[in-house]
Amino acid sequence: MTIDRRTRALNSLYGLALGDALGSQFFVPGNRDHWVRRQPPPGPWQWTDDAEMACSVFAVLDRGGHIDQDLLAASFATHHDFDRGYGPSMNRLLRLVREGGSWRELVADLFDGQGSWGNGAAMRVAPLGAWFGGEPDEAARQAALSAEVTHTHPDGVAGAIAVAVAASLAATPDPPSPEDFLGQVLRRVPPGRVHDGVRAALRLVGEPSAETAARELGNGSHTGAHDTVPFTLWVAAHYLDDYEKAFWTTAAAGGDVDTTCAIVGGIVATRVGIEGLPLSWRETCEPLPDWAGV
Repeated sequence: MTIDRRTRALNSLYGLALGDALGSQFFVPGNRDHWVRRQPPPGPWQWTDDAEMACSVFAVLDRGGHIDQDLLAASFATHHDFDRGYGPSMNRLLRLVREGGSWRELVADLFDGQGSWGNGAAMRVAPLGAWFGGEPDEAARQAALSAEVTHTHPDGVAGAIAVAVAASLAATPDPPSPEDFLGQVLRRVPPGRVHDGVRAALRLVGEPSAETAARELGNGSHTGAHDTVPFTLWVAAHYLDDYEKAFWTTAAAGGDVDTTCAIVGGIVATRVGIEGLPLSWRETCEPLPDWAGV
């Protein structure tokens, strides 16, 4: 059965938001026993900035079929909710854009003109890859456009490219083997720390210990694209057909759990669809906002 672009992207968005919302519960005091037993804690589970920004990516694609950077920047700023866990620099950027500032000028000035190499562009982009399912080159191009609205550092852009390509590959009828999956991503990621991390993930294909993989690749503890994206792609490559296993494997690694689980959730849900997400989990997750057009 052929699935249209919009449905694929929606599946990914739901999986991303669920991974984000449940992953964020990792930081709630008193929930540790639930994670040890691999039992979800009581709800409701609220999603964070990861899902909020992903909703803007989806809404812009749904409107025009491609990334319009001005529309995306405006959506990010308009729907920015300070209480969703944005970082300080992003809170300031989106506030200034909302007040009439030029996003191009503001982004160019971030971090002394170097731009952000954080994982923010990667965390929100899986639905874009799903939209361009089976078109990994176009997914890479559009992902770069989506990233540049907030992340101009090459590593920040590369992280978004890697995740979008992974989601695009996950949407194909016959998904590639873990080696081919990571190899195809690697070929499309520009040189830099993210590229090096994906190469390391490729070397670790078949590694039986996710703990070892996370130790080698990073778990997002530094909130950088380079220490977040490689491990999430390693997990997705090994558990592309099992959302629940992919989630727990990712969450058990610790670190920036809501973001790593959002990335993995968005990729895997592209493959398994909304019916592949545990029903009780879906019912406990905060609904997506009406403004996203879902």
